[in-house]
Amino acid sequence: MKRILLKLSGEALAGEKHTGFDEATVTIVAKQVKQLMDAGTEVGIVIGGGNFWRGRTSENIDRTKADQIGMLATVMNCIYVSEIFRSEGMMTQILTPFECGAFTKLFAKDRVNKYFTKGIVCFFAGGTGHPYFSTDTATVLRAVEIEADGILLAKAIDGVYDSDPKTNPNAVKYDQVSIQEVIDKKLAVVDLTASIMCMENHMPMYVFGLNEENSIVKAISGEFSGTKVTV
Repeated sequence: MKRILLKLSGEALAGEKHTGFDEATVTIVAKQVKQLMDAGTEVGIVIGGGNFWRGRTSENIDRTKADQIGMLATVMNCIYVSEIFRSEGMMTQILTPFECGAFTKLFAKDRVNKYFTKGIVCFFAGGTGHPYFSTDTATVLRAVEIEADGILLAKAIDGVYDSDPKTNPNAVKYDQVSIQEVIDKKLAVVDLTASIMCMENHMPMYVFGLNEENSIVKAISGEFSGTKVTV
């Protein structure tokens, strides 16, 4: 794949701490992305905010405000991860759908394409910029906008299962599954809005476990052992 959109969960980047950052984990991610960049792959990245904030669990805060806090959590994540990437020798830029002063640049497809031609990793922070939309939806939206060849979903589990492997020891893992089946069976790879966007825009996804050795590099090679979600 020439151009990919990598989605990282905030919790996965926190490692065993589950909150904040685990620098060792982020550095492993950075080293793998460096391999992809050196091989000529253009990389865009979306990071969730769950290591800082899960607004839907609060009943005392207005949903719009809770989602705004979540958007800012993703900005913090991107600033941190971007700096770790830079320490590994990569050029980075953070783009948001709203103004953040000198912290980020405003998202625009032409701007992203310019950065990609210069070998810059683009971080897409701030979600869609609107409440009621998850970072899943932001991931698919950005992937479609930048015409990515596919979405790499780095998760805490190593693929898509027919039921939750945490609660069902007999859960069966799919090697390949269609996005229509994901929607029909409510397999929760990404939320429903994001799933429909993938289906309508023919955007494939590759789901794998972030903690597996060299998992990001393997996701776009013949060694991929996760689940491909076809369209």
